[in-house]
Amino acid sequence: MALMAGLLGAAAQAHGQLYVCADAQGHKTYTDKRAGAGCKLLDLPGAMTEPPRRTAPLAAPARPATQAAATAAPAAGAFPRVDGAEQRARDLDRRQILQDELRSEEQKLAAQRLEFNEGQPERQGNERNYAKYQERVAQLKDNISRTQQNIDALKREIANIR
Repeated sequence: MALMAGLLGAAAQAHGQLYVCADAQGHKTYTDKRAGAGCKLLDLPGAMTEPPRRTAPLAAPARPATQAAATAAPAAGAFPRVDGAEQRARDLDRRQILQDELRSEEQKLAAQRLEFNEGQPERQGNERNYAKYQERVAQLKDNISRTQQNIDALKREIANIR
């Protein structure tokens, strides 16, 4: 039944209109052509009965090559300019934000290394199973590695500020 509905929907979209016709014995046939008085037009939700009309021309009018190149990319002078003092202030703000993030990440790394205890963290009460302990140690190692990568990225970003 679902397959038939899908096929009917596809047929309705492909041909525009779909009719259901019943013969004298009550057998139904589906067609895109009205075959007689026993045929009714199907109303399928979402089916297009007629393709949409085009209002715009198919091809844009040709423009000279110089005009096309001029409108394709704005000129370098068309971008808004920021004066030097304002740019320095923005750079200082950015540097301060990145340095604050760097300090935060360094504190986080110190706490993680303290908890890691050089690969021998203290076992917790819920870690009676050694595999669970090893899983936590591996997670701690991953966290330390990720935090170190964050610190390295922040240092690179700070070095790139003018």
